[in-house]
Amino acid sequence: LGTFVSAFTVLCGARTDLPDRHMCCVFWLNIAAALIQILTAIVMVGWIMSIFWGMDMVILASYKEQGIPPQL
Repeated sequence: LGTFVSAFTVLCGARTDLPDRHMCCVFWLNIAAALIQILTAIVMVGWIMSIFWGMDMVILASYKEQGIPPQL
């Protein structure tokens, strides 16, 4: 959401690192970056969740192999 906010601040006259670009171009670049961040956040969250589930399965399997009751 911060990238969306920064896109609109460019329209209000905020300075950018791209002084040779028109403010509308910088605005659309920020909007595109924000959309890409939102779309990849879903993928990253799912990827991280799958890693944690895999770790949990390995831990539970090692408890069962050792005969130790798991603490949930």
